[in-house]
Amino acid sequence: MEEENKKGHFIESIIKEDVENNKNNGQVTTRFPPEPNGYLHIGHAKSICLNFNIAKQFNGTCYLRFDDSNPAKEKQIYIDSIKESVNWLGFDFKTPFFASDYFDDLHGFAVQLIRRGKAYVCSLSPEEMREYRGTLTEKGKDSPFRDRSVEENLDLFNRMKSGEFKEGEVTLRAKIDMGSPNINLRDPIIYRVKKATHPRTGDEWCIYPMYDFTHCLSDSLEGITHSLCSLEFEDHRPLYDWVLDTLETPCHPQQIEFARMNINYTVLSKRKLQMLVDQNQVESWDDPRLPTLEGMRRRGYTPEAIRNFCNIIGVSKKDSRIDMGLLESCLRDDLNEKAPRVMGVLNPLKVTIENYPEGQTENLTAMNHPQKEEMGKRSISFSKEIYVEQDDFMEDPPRKFFRLGLGREVRLRYAYFVTCKEIIKNDAGEVIELICTYDPKTKGGNAPDGRKVKGTIHWVNADNCMDAEVRLYDRLFKDENPEQGNQDFMENLNPDSLKILTNCKLEKSLETADAETIYQFERLGYFCQDSPDTKPGKPVFNRTVTLRDAWAKMAKKQPPRKQPNPNKKNKKKG
Repeated sequence: MEEENKKGHFIESIIKEDVENNKNNGQVTTRFPPEPNGYLHIGHAKSICLNFNIAKQFNGTCYLRFDDSNPAKEKQIYIDSIKESVNWLGFDFKTPFFASDYFDDLHGFAVQLIRRGKAYVCSLSPEEMREYRGTLTEKGKDSPFRDRSVEENLDLFNRMKSGEFKEGEVTLRAKIDMGSPNINLRDPIIYRVKKATHPRTGDEWCIYPMYDFTHCLSDSLEGITHSLCSLEFEDHRPLYDWVLDTLETPCHPQQIEFARMNINYTVLSKRKLQMLVDQNQVESWDDPRLPTLEGMRRRGYTPEAIRNFCNIIGVSKKDSRIDMGLLESCLRDDLNEKAPRVMGVLNPLKVTIENYPEGQTENLTAMNHPQKEEMGKRSISFSKEIYVEQDDFMEDPPRKFFRLGLGREVRLRYAYFVTCKEIIKNDAGEVIELICTYDPKTKGGNAPDGRKVKGTIHWVNADNCMDAEVRLYDRLFKDENPEQGNQDFMENLNPDSLKILTNCKLEKSLETADAETIYQFERLGYFCQDSPDTKPGKPVFNRTVTLRDAWAKMAKKQPPRKQPNPNKKNKKKG
């Protein structure tokens, strides 16, 4: 796949040819045009990377433009979030544009269509309009208001603008072809009455242009050369071209469609993401389990990992489902290089080293990154009482269990060899403490007599650690295609997508952690501080990603699905 990217994708080839032929005077101008009716997600990241990188590759410009022509759904909070997310992802933009900047121009273009006999005010109700529109197999039929005179349409449209009509009472429609096989060309609505306060223009307007009318004209007014959009707009391209061909516009951008992103174990529909939030299946739009950029940032995803992922999956014309494991692999590759190492114990089990001097504390040296000396070293303290992971001890371990067990010796990371001599249980029979001895000659983790131990485990000093809450996030859905078939995607929610551990013991150095630094908790995974929920004296850490892909192992254990043989004919029993 990486080799394919080196050759370039089909959009790159189209634009390269345009530049070589001096089309648009050799200029390339693109745009990323989100509607501010929600938060950006990983699918938008693909479009952001594509538009900004194409512009950069050809020494052009990419604009950020908000298609804000539906005031009922758009909010300033979304505008602010989108700007911040684009910047966080690593892309700079000048002052953003807004479709609302062009409301006067768009109104003028609508009047121009009416004067040319190419638009009319229709008084059909929404229900009647659906009936007149026809179906994919049946032609539509003309509205009885289609032949209104230019003068009457101008008057009605002006009365729409002045607020005389209620919502849904009248619309302005383009006059194209009710018999067209492309339903988008069957006299589409280009203006409707919408009595809602706009986040930027307030109550100045009560009529608003539809997306298909707004988008192409905004592209033209901004001098966009290549309008890159996802495949669902392919059927809308004839309308895009019709509007620009029919009107006197500054330029005619070329619309090019590409396949949108689909990732398994998640959903990328804004409507379905909204349902998850509204039904309290997740905390909010920045819940670390959601594929929103705000959620991914809070979880600890890096912009470099997301950009690399978008580059690897490439751009094509064919829809496909990307493995979540690839995204997580890009993240691991990035964090493995840059994440400082620390130690933390998530399910603590107390260990008392009986032959260690009472009251003594010593400082040991630990590498911040085992392969990067330039990242420096840190000091960690060691004393008579420490914590280890409960999973690192078994009372009756199997032969290949290379961690603690009665009579077994292991290496404590950066410290000493210790041997378990005794276990202490509570009244319920649960192991609550281990009594061990240490070999003082093995400081640093090596024995002078050359003896070897197969197990190395992490630990923290019980007398010098910090308490923390740690949230173990996993995939939000248990099925790789939660929308498969007719099943409700909500039924596929993973009940183990979040586990909260409240008694974790972390290395003291993490007291100065900040939300932008992701750490590797040795042997456990990558973690970052949760900025919204961390309070003074009450730190919260999120697991960003595990060290290995546990889901891949699960998939290997599943029996392969039996595939139908296309060459085998079904035999009927007679």
